[in-house]
Amino acid sequence: MSVRIFSDAESLADAGTDLVVLRLGEGFAARGRASLALSGGRSPRGLYQRLASPPRVSQIDWSRVRVFFADERAVPPTDPESNFRMARETLIDPAHIPPRNVHRMKGEYPDLEVAVEEYEAHLSEALDLVILGLGPDGHIASLFPGSPLLGERRRRVAAVLEAPKPPPHRLTLTPLALEEARSVLVLGIGPDKAEAVARALSNEGDPAATPARLVRDREWLVDRAAAALLNGRSG
Repeated sequence: MSVRIFSDAESLADAGTDLVVLRLGEGFAARGRASLALSGGRSPRGLYQRLASPPRVSQIDWSRVRVFFADERAVPPTDPESNFRMARETLIDPAHIPPRNVHRMKGEYPDLEVAVEEYEAHLSEALDLVILGLGPDGHIASLFPGSPLLGERRRRVAAVLEAPKPPPHRLTLTPLALEEARSVLVLGIGPDKAEAVARALSNEGDPAATPARLVRDREWLVDRAAAALLNGRSG
């Protein structure tokens, strides 16, 4: 487990950006290419904006990066709720990532199982890096407390039909895809995340109640407000 605590969201985003550059560089060195899965929400926005701006944008050969998504809502890609739209506006377009390298989840499909099969066909190998935000309830991607998908170890992508927050229909990477990923970076920002961070990083706990425990042993970046209930842990 690696947990680093920062004074504010800005310094956390700076450190997260450096980690992305490092992990993608490791993929380039090992395989000549790299893969990056993005999440939506507020937490990664500052990180994406930094990746798309000097000096970091020139430190990554985006022509060799395949971009995926950790989850998506069942909305068109132009919808304000679309994770793809947020990533496109903050990172994909500003960094001039080649469109052919971007694999979005087709949340607008009437039959989400078709979208699952289509997306899973792209995931033929482990992802180099998955960026995850953290919900106040402890959810990651679209893996929510009590979800039957928390035990999924056969498929890498799944449809969510009863999410406890709107919209209820979504697509998500499964625990299998997160386990296989070479690196996972979890971002915890703000006082409303403090209880979830504490539960996720506790020595004991049930992933069914706090799905973020599935990635407890990965890299965590949290700001001081989100770390308020941790006991003596420092970055």
